[in-house]
Amino acid sequence: RFHYSFCVFDSLQYGNFVDNLRLYVRGGSGGMGLPRLGGQGGKGGDVWVVATKNMTLKRIKDKFPQKRFVADAGANSGVRALKGERGADKEILAPVGITVTTDESRTLGDLNVEGDRVMVAKGGSGGSLYSAFQPSKGEAKHIRLDLKLIADMGLVGFPNAGKSSLLTALSNATPQIASYAFTTLKPEIGKLIYDDYKQISVADLPGLIEGAHMNKGMGHKFLKHVERTKQLLFVVDVCGFQLASKTPFRSAFEAVQLLTKELELYKEELLSKPALLVVNKMDLPDAEDKLAELKEQLQNPEEFSDLLPEDMIPQNYLTFRHVVPVSAITGFGISHLKSCVRQSLDEDAALEVKATHREKLQALRKQSQGRA
Repeated sequence: RFHYSFCVFDSLQYGNFVDNLRLYVRGGSGGMGLPRLGGQGGKGGDVWVVATKNMTLKRIKDKFPQKRFVADAGANSGVRALKGERGADKEILAPVGITVTTDESRTLGDLNVEGDRVMVAKGGSGGSLYSAFQPSKGEAKHIRLDLKLIADMGLVGFPNAGKSSLLTALSNATPQIASYAFTTLKPEIGKLIYDDYKQISVADLPGLIEGAHMNKGMGHKFLKHVERTKQLLFVVDVCGFQLASKTPFRSAFEAVQLLTKELELYKEELLSKPALLVVNKMDLPDAEDKLAELKEQLQNPEEFSDLLPEDMIPQNYLTFRHVVPVSAITGFGISHLKSCVRQSLDEDAALEVKATHREKLQALRKQSQGRA
């Protein structure tokens, strides 16, 4: 059985897709009180995370590389203004569909719709009679913003690639229709269950059609939800397809490039997600020859790009971690596909743990250097 295994994606080519961020937040300190006149210092500003349209975690990361958000301090009490002015709040603009947690995994709140707000660090109180006119410092902590995922894997394919029969074959059951607070789409979710009871969820999102990036309706909804899966599972019909009598016939290779192009035109960042390719319908006549042709084309895609219309050639060709031939009807290749899916997700989970450890170590080093 043929499959390639490629290591980590080229993160230089595309900025890696970001589905979680760790930030440092601190409320503003309170202002000094004025003992001789009983003046009260202003309260420090608070730090909020606010759900905003057209925002991504990658944008926050790029715009604020230090990942530090500190609200303003309250003003000191003075002869002219006995009650010090309150410090300005700091707002972190974040995407919709985010869970905000502390480093200890305590949930601070959810951002499900535009305008939802979660306070993440409180400002300190101003100095007053009750505190011997000494102000208090603002709260300081690390928080995490996590994009709410609908599934570990998202199936990407044109309507007749056999995605739903593949999902049924993989999950040994009728996939459940799931509903989420932060989305209007109701994807079908199948659960892959392994011998050691590990579960992996796979979402079949409604079919993508050519030109989806231009279609502001369903196509955009589909692409928006591809963001909410950890990895992508491309599904193509080994013999190619023709959507309707008026549309041109597309080979399996062309289908792969058209799907890549649709994702690229919608949001190039999506293509930095790890991807696997499932070549379905291997029970059809001539499937083996067609598979051999597809493998050759995928190894040298530039040589075959003239098969596509100019405007449908992707800027960068996707490298798949595994290419797995299957037949959802006969069950051929399904158990191999399950193990490829597991392997790919496990590799990424291990990398993420390493990255978190590294980040925490760097923070500890900085702290100890600060004390030294």
